[in-house]
Amino acid sequence: MKVFIHHIQEYKKGLRTLVLHTTKALNRDAIEKRLKRERIDYYIQEVNGTKINVFFGNPVCIEVIKQMNFESLSNLTDEEDFILGTMLGYDRVKQCERYLKRKRSNNTIEKVGSKSVYQSRTEAISVIG
Repeated sequence: MKVFIHHIQEYKKGLRTLVLHTTKALNRDAIEKRLKRERIDYYIQEVNGTKINVFFGNPVCIEVIKQMNFESLSNLTDEEDFILGTMLGYDRVKQCERYLKRKRSNNTIEKVGSKSVYQSRTEAISVIG
């Protein structure tokens, strides 16, 4: 619960707009009670019989999570994974790299003519410069 309390503090200080906290299902009642007392929007997702994912933070972010309507983090589409990572505050460039890696592994990067939409850094610089 110490990490959970720390996440609340980070949210209240504005360091995070959305938090994902994975914990024991036994902590659910205490977590819900605390989030309600703090008036923080949240969404709880069961991982399995013993663990839960607790998303909490900005109401708009929580609404996006609810709209994704996923049962497991491993079932996110490439786009949902990118959106969630960005909302959680992960490095944007690393999220872009992760997105492209997932797309490549799924072989779903769109092609434009004979070139991939993704260009090497050198090609992108030569187009800009």
